[in-house]
Amino acid sequence: MILPGRLEALPPSSFARLASLLENVPPGAEPISLAVGDPHGEVPPFVLEAIARHGAQFGEYPPIQGTPEWQEAAAGWIKRRFGADLDPATQILPLNGTREGLFLAPKIVTPEEKAGGRPVILLPNPFYQCYAAAILAAGAEPVYVPARAAYGFLPDFASLPLSILERTVAAYFCSPSNPEGACAREAYWQTLFALADAYGFTVFADECYADIYLDDPPLGALSVRRAPYERLLTFHSLSKRSGLPGLRSGIVAGDAKLMAKFRAFRNYAGPQVPLPIIAASAAAWSDEEHVRVGRARYAERFALAERLLGSHPGFSLPQGGFFLWLEVGDGEAAALKLWQKAGVRVLPGAYMGKEIQPGKSRTNPGFPYIRLALVNHLSTIAAALDRVGSVLSEGES
Repeated sequence: MILPGRLEALPPSSFARLASLLENVPPGAEPISLAVGDPHGEVPPFVLEAIARHGAQFGEYPPIQGTPEWQEAAAGWIKRRFGADLDPATQILPLNGTREGLFLAPKIVTPEEKAGGRPVILLPNPFYQCYAAAILAAGAEPVYVPARAAYGFLPDFASLPLSILERTVAAYFCSPSNPEGACAREAYWQTLFALADAYGFTVFADECYADIYLDDPPLGALSVRRAPYERLLTFHSLSKRSGLPGLRSGIVAGDAKLMAKFRAFRNYAGPQVPLPIIAASAAAWSDEEHVRVGRARYAERFALAERLLGSHPGFSLPQGGFFLWLEVGDGEAAALKLWQKAGVRVLPGAYMGKEIQPGKSRTNPGFPYIRLALVNHLSTIAAALDRVGSVLSEGES
């Protein structure tokens, strides 16, 4: 169901807004981009070998559920990582990247109305823009819930009025969060699931950064929500875990009843993952060493960031993910200044958020921040952050 005119409410693309901001503005130095979260890692040799071995299967239609080998690998990783025993045949499906699943999921839970009104789907603010597009495409009403520093950068869903919660059919929640890198603890997850049970909505747990962290592994939804995992769909990605965004391979898992609906819907949409990609994905989900190597690289990058920017008053290390969420007062102004003076491209935090009071830019929870993606080679990140530190220190002096 797509309601006429509702898609017009989509916020502009973050990167289109950034391109417009910097258009016709010459960079102050050789350009370096820290704007896009595009991992720049080496492709593990076993991934290339798996694709090569199964290359002839590009000539076959792939099954929607993947192969038995993929199912075993995906279920095995979920068991190792979250301690959850899922039935591979009924509770796990492959995705063409996490975004595909996140976009399609609202279609299976959004009725014509709920509690006498338009169905609501909750999302954090700031947010991954796929969420908003998916909600509107399903005909639901997006309700943006601020995720501010005072609440640990986690949205306070429980504070919403009864009139909203009664119409809620789903809630997007990202942990570790993009852009802030905040991680939910058990009490937060339990509160969220208690709300889902009380008001009959589904939790869409976007956990694509679950294997990128500095200290303790982030607690996952499947570690808290026990079998049969009612009202839960959780999403995972090899783009982040394995640094393989071009593979376009992910997982959706959870409630068997919801998964049956999801599988039936995807049978119509037809987004099967090609068999050579399935084979490579099975190998990646089964291997932990390449993930440990990648995590060590991110730790090195964050240590560098702390060394170069740690004295900035708005600096803090994330709990997970690969972004710095740096408070600078006015993110858009800072992004323009960094480009003009230093040639460093960063994303204004406001471009990932929405104004709580229309027309009042400072009510956007992302307004004071810039997002820096630490995904380049260490030498490139060092050069960029050195420039960022120099420009920001001018404003502090």
